[in-house]
Amino acid sequence: MKRVLIADDHALLAKGIAGLLRAEYDVIGLVSNGRQLVEEAMRQRPELVVLDISMPELNGIEAATQIHRALPQTKLVFVTQQVDPQYLRAAFRAGASAYVSKQSASDELLIAIRRAAVGLTYVTPALEALVGFAPVSELREEKRQRTDGLTARQREVLQLVAEGKTTRQISMALNISPKTVEFHKTALMNEIGLRTTAELTRYAIAHGIVSL
Repeated sequence: MKRVLIADDHALLAKGIAGLLRAEYDVIGLVSNGRQLVEEAMRQRPELVVLDISMPELNGIEAATQIHRALPQTKLVFVTQQVDPQYLRAAFRAGASAYVSKQSASDELLIAIRRAAVGLTYVTPALEALVGFAPVSELREEKRQRTDGLTARQREVLQLVAEGKTTRQISMALNISPKTVEFHKTALMNEIGLRTTAELTRYAIAHGIVSL
């Protein structure tokens, strides 16, 4: 029985997904943010990860990127409310095997996971029609592009700043010194030309790093 790790910051949804999967899969854990997801994935090395895009501390796209880089055999299945081609493309570039709308997860999730488990892809039908001009099978091969030019660490700091975390809280979350946090914060501000927390928050929302 393949092992599945589930990540969603809504506990009821995570438990609902777990209940849906337990007849066919070994659910080895539920986590509520992207940083916990990465830590648990590295520790338990599951065959499958089911994750949301909008999660605190580290969003699903960034978490998936880190997991796929370290555990390329782990299949990543997104279950999200973000029914937008932009997020779909980002998910597959991060290493996704499947992308399911939360609105239809009860009907589609098991199908998506079964396909992912055998090396196939799945996209929720409403989105598949919108990306017909670029076959889903090719999305993972597209060069990963960043419109903002930020490093992965800068994006992590940006998300935590936008979530209202203090320098000390960011330092503890990332296991780096406060001085290093300030270094990354200054570097990302210089990169995107913004100075206030409000401006950074709006920027993070506009670029899908955090959600409303």
